[in-house]
Amino acid sequence: MKITRRALLGSSGALALTGAIPAAARSVKAAPNLWIGTGGDGHTYPGATMPFGMVQVSPDTDTENWANCSGYHHGDPTMMGFSHTHLSGTGIADLMDVLVVPGRGAVKLLPGAPDKPGEGYRQTYTQEVTEPGYYAVTLGNGVRSELTAETRVGWQRHHFPAGPGHLLVDLGNYRDSRPGEGPLIDESRIELDTDGTLTGSRRTFRWAKGRRIHFAMHVSPKPDRITLYADTQGVNGAIVTADRVRAVLHYDNAGAAPIVVRTAVSAVDMAGARTNLAASYFREFDVARRQAIRNWADTLKVVKVEGGTDDARVIMTTALYHAMIAPTLFSDVDGRYVGPDREVHSVPAGEQAYSTYSTWDTYRTLHPLLTLVAPDRAKSLVRDLIRQTQQSAYGPPCWPLQGVETGTMIGWHSVAIMAEAAAKGIDADYAAAWPAIRTRAFDPAAPDLVNSRARGTYIERGYLPADTVDESVSRTQEYAYDDWAMATLAQKAGAKEDADRLRLRSRNYRNVLDPAIGLARPKFADGSWLKPYDPIQLGHTKRYRDFTEANGWQTTFLNQHDLYGQIAHFGGDAKFASRLDALFAAPSTLPKDAPPDISGLLGQYAHGNEPDQHVPYLYAYVGQPWKTQALVRKLLDTMYRNAPDGIIGNDDCGQMSAWFVMSALGFYPVDPVAAVYVFGSPLFTHAEVRVGKGRKLVVEAPGNRADTPYVAAVQWNGKPWTKSWISHADLAAGGTLRFTMSATPNPAFGAKLADRPPSFGQPAA
Repeated sequence: MKITRRALLGSSGALALTGAIPAAARSVKAAPNLWIGTGGDGHTYPGATMPFGMVQVSPDTDTENWANCSGYHHGDPTMMGFSHTHLSGTGIADLMDVLVVPGRGAVKLLPGAPDKPGEGYRQTYTQEVTEPGYYAVTLGNGVRSELTAETRVGWQRHHFPAGPGHLLVDLGNYRDSRPGEGPLIDESRIELDTDGTLTGSRRTFRWAKGRRIHFAMHVSPKPDRITLYADTQGVNGAIVTADRVRAVLHYDNAGAAPIVVRTAVSAVDMAGARTNLAASYFREFDVARRQAIRNWADTLKVVKVEGGTDDARVIMTTALYHAMIAPTLFSDVDGRYVGPDREVHSVPAGEQAYSTYSTWDTYRTLHPLLTLVAPDRAKSLVRDLIRQTQQSAYGPPCWPLQGVETGTMIGWHSVAIMAEAAAKGIDADYAAAWPAIRTRAFDPAAPDLVNSRARGTYIERGYLPADTVDESVSRTQEYAYDDWAMATLAQKAGAKEDADRLRLRSRNYRNVLDPAIGLARPKFADGSWLKPYDPIQLGHTKRYRDFTEANGWQTTFLNQHDLYGQIAHFGGDAKFASRLDALFAAPSTLPKDAPPDISGLLGQYAHGNEPDQHVPYLYAYVGQPWKTQALVRKLLDTMYRNAPDGIIGNDDCGQMSAWFVMSALGFYPVDPVAAVYVFGSPLFTHAEVRVGKGRKLVVEAPGNRADTPYVAAVQWNGKPWTKSWISHADLAAGGTLRFTMSATPNPAFGAKLADRPPSFGQPAA
């Protein structure tokens, strides 16, 4: 998607906008549209889960393609069945465990080709219905299937036509292997217990290498018989073990009554799965469904909006839903879980363990959103991250998935999540995490993963040379931001000298910003800059890419924490502002080998990927917040749609959605660790936000319309507010934030030095 700057900002500074203008503010409740994100590259799924739940029971249309990272892609011609664990919005596929396939006729043990229904057990499908906590579909064989969920238990109900039918339970639903790799699944097992419960487990080697999953399944009514398979070979007895195993539950008259399947999972062992199943609150599908729907309805009440367009309100509610899915619960009902050391641990009483932390993405907006609207959940998450930091050989987590540190992306941004929580007053034992964090910060001999490659070189030189380290420019800048976050944690732990050292080191980002051209630029080991240099390119050789899912334009503004340092480095306000203008005005062209993650281009700004998402707000730091207002409103209107392809890039465990929620409310955490929000352009006329027990934030923008993107004035609790920002402490205490909106800019608002956002712990002036 490409948008020219000419369409965004006219020469007079007015914004050219289109769209329906509501006659008056409306308070009609907008139900979420869970198809949003299931098409395009959003990578979300339509199935049933609970807020931050352990189980995500959802249909799988494929398990292999990049489009199917969540297991589902809108418009795929066939469906495999329904599995119990899924990732929401990621760019890598995994999970999709314990696949259940309702079948009729001859038993087929393999799925077959995606475009050939009937070749295997794949089927066509129609009449899909999805809402928070519920999904239903009619399969090509005439079976009507329904899904719902409890926190640790997935429910399925299948309505068969009269006559024979069966359920296939497939633990071999990945392809055999990838080139140059071993099997993707091994050590699989299914047992038929004496009470009729089906239990089992498998080990997988997709993204999270060596991940184990266990399950316990209760089916009612009981099948007439069960056959077990080692791969595709039938076996006798009540236990089957092999790399890939399957079970088929046969019914002589499957249509006699709905077949209800309850499945619990555990990362610990099959006994843990059985305990989770036994703790299931309900024994009827409809009761579980009603409770799931009620739970989601209450969860989504944390933000209520009025005004705007019908589509905008639907997108807002859906974005909030997607922001409440991950991180996912990982501890069993008895408190046991698998830590990043692959050992079994137990959480302290009243606490929980979690998985699925996409920290490179979510530290930016998802976690700040939770800190504001769900502070108890934020506290639970940060306490879990502290435990994981203590348990992991690598210290602070990067991308942990079900007990496995994948090391995906760059940096170790869980420190940013912990530092943000500390800066905003979330109660946790940060000092307990500091020894492991300190090792990551200062010991070049500490074990590294891909995410922390060449950390010792960074510590020694202050930057990573482009001729020796891949993605050197992005790594240098993101390591520097983690230095900033670690400085906050060091201060919290009482390590003042370490904090001072890290703050100084956090300015290393400047070592890969060439002030002569005002761009990020690869630097070699001898200190020279790459020449010739085209910031459109991804790398200076095929071997070395200089940036992470970005190019030189997008990486120029990675810095979030020392904005006034970067402004000075580039030569002052005017030059920095012109660089921002140039970013949004540049041709939206990319090299042929650009990854699909670089999407949602407005000039060279890429909204569909995380590194740039704070950049529209940077105009506030040079006293030009009206440009921020214009950009934010345009991005809200054009980068999100009420359609399956309505998220311009991977939702990344709710990060893209969280950006919409916070920006639509009118403020954004440019530097989450700074504990302040920069104003943008609210999308609605009225919003109410729960910010803790008994506290409410009201955001008003009376008369706000599609053609009034600019902020003429602000009031806080009835008093004039001249700043272009506000603190977290103010918003979290509750109150009324009132925007006066306008069709034309007010260049005076937020222009004074004293009214600009603080950065690096200091005000602009």
